[in-house]
Amino acid sequence: MTRSKHLGDAAEALATAGWRILARQVRIGRDELDLVALDPGPPPALVVVEVRWRTRSEFGLPEETIDCRKLARIRRAVLRLLAARRFPDGRPLPRAPVRIDVVVLRPAPGTGGRVALRHLRAVE
Repeated sequence: MTRSKHLGDAAEALATAGWRILARQVRIGRDELDLVALDPGPPPALVVVEVRWRTRSEFGLPEETIDCRKLARIRRAVLRLLAARRFPDGRPLPRAPVRIDVVVLRPAPGTGGRVALRHLRAVE
């Protein structure tokens, strides 16, 4: 496992603490959803999570890399997933209201390697 993959997995774990992860890296056609999780709420929700991890900010904040085209691809994948009512591996999709969240992680300045997390809910 590469260092980048390890950091990404750790970031996802931080981002979804207390949630039930239903699937990771869900491929739907040419689109991919980083995480699909069940947020126990209240109210409970099926949450599609786009995770952004950046170690440097010279080219902008991590959330600035999510443009209207990226959101359109996420929405398209969500709609396909909902229409199928199943994950690509055949498992049923729980029935719950759906939202799209973005979780941004980056090293916190001056903390000796700690991670700063921002959770942006319902970015649609």
